[in-house]
Amino acid sequence: MHVPDGFIDAPTSAVTAVVAAGALAVSLRGARRELDERTAPLAGLVAAFIFAVQMLNFPVAAGTSGHLLGGALAAILVGPYTGVLCVSVVLLMQGILFADGGLTALGVNVTDMAIVTTVVAYAVFRGLLKVLPRTRRSVTAASFVAALLSVPAAAVAFTLLYAVGGTTDVSIGKVATAMIGVHVLIGVGEAAITALTVGAVIAVRPDLVYGARELRQGLKLRVNGELVDAPATPAPPVAARTSRRTLWITGLAASLVLAGFVSFYASASPDGLEKVAHDKGIDAKAREHASAGSPLADYGVEDVSDARLSGGLAGVIGVGVTVVAGSAVFWAVRRRRDAQAPSEAL
Repeated sequence: MHVPDGFIDAPTSAVTAVVAAGALAVSLRGARRELDERTAPLAGLVAAFIFAVQMLNFPVAAGTSGHLLGGALAAILVGPYTGVLCVSVVLLMQGILFADGGLTALGVNVTDMAIVTTVVAYAVFRGLLKVLPRTRRSVTAASFVAALLSVPAAAVAFTLLYAVGGTTDVSIGKVATAMIGVHVLIGVGEAAITALTVGAVIAVRPDLVYGARELRQGLKLRVNGELVDAPATPAPPVAARTSRRTLWITGLAASLVLAGFVSFYASASPDGLEKVAHDKGIDAKAREHASAGSPLADYGVEDVSDARLSGGLAGVIGVGVTVVAGSAVFWAVRRRRDAQAPSEAL
C-alpha cells in the first residue's frame, strides 16, 4: 500500500500533503488528551511494533502478498489521534531510511495509510462496542471487524486519489476492482494480527488499552425488587500481574525478533498495490525513490553481503530508530499536556 513517487501527479500530491499536515496538527492536539504517564511510553512501542510487523509480508493470493497497515491496531491500543501519529512516524521512517513509499507521495501515504485506516477502523470499533456486550471478548471481536474493513477502505481511498491525479490512463473501474478485491484478502490478515495483539494486551493490562477503557460496568444491587447502581468501588490493581516496564520490554523484544529474524521468512511476492500497479500499468511513470541511495534502502544494510544478516540488521535498526523517534514525539506531546494543565486549571 506504500505509494511510490510518480503514481499520483504533483497537484494531487500537494493537496494530500496539506490534508495530511492538517490532520497531523489536529492529531497532535487530540493526542494530548489521550496520552498520560502510562500510555505515552506504550505509544512509542506501538509505532515500533507496527514497523516490525509491516516487514512480515504474508501470501494472500497467487503471486501476491500483504502486510499490516496498523491504523486499527494503533487506534484501539492508544487512541485514534495518537494512532494517526504512530502510523505517520512509521511511514516517515520507512520513506527516509528505507526508500519505502515515495517522499513526494508522503502526503498520499499518510492520508491513505494513517488517516483513512485509523478513522474508519475506530469509527467501526466504537459503533460495534455500542451494540455488543461490554466484555473483553467484544473488544477483541470489534478489533477484528474494524481492522478487516479498514484495509479495503484504504484501497478505496487510493482509487479515488488515482481517479483524481493518476499519472497513467488506466480504467478506474479496473483499478477499483483489483485494488479492493486483493485488499479484502489482505484485510483478513490485518484483522487477525490486530485481534491477536489487542487480545494479548487486554489479557495482561486491560487498563492500558484505550479502546477498553469503558468496559468497567457498575455493580447492580437489587433493592425492593429493583436493580440500582451500587456505590463505585476502586478497580483492583492490575499492575501486580504485569508491570508497564515488563510489558514494554516484552513488546520491544518481540518487535526486534519479528523484524530481525522472522522477517527473513516473509513472502517475497509483491504486495497488493505493487501487483495491481504492475498488472494494470499504473507504475508506468513511477520514479526512482529519492532515498534509493540510503544505506538501508530496500530493508538491507549496504555492504553486508549475507541476505539474512543484512535484512535482520536493517529490521533491528528500523525498530530502534522508530521506537526512539516515536517515543520522542509522544514524550514531547505529554510534556506539552503537563505544561498546559496548570494554566487550564486557573
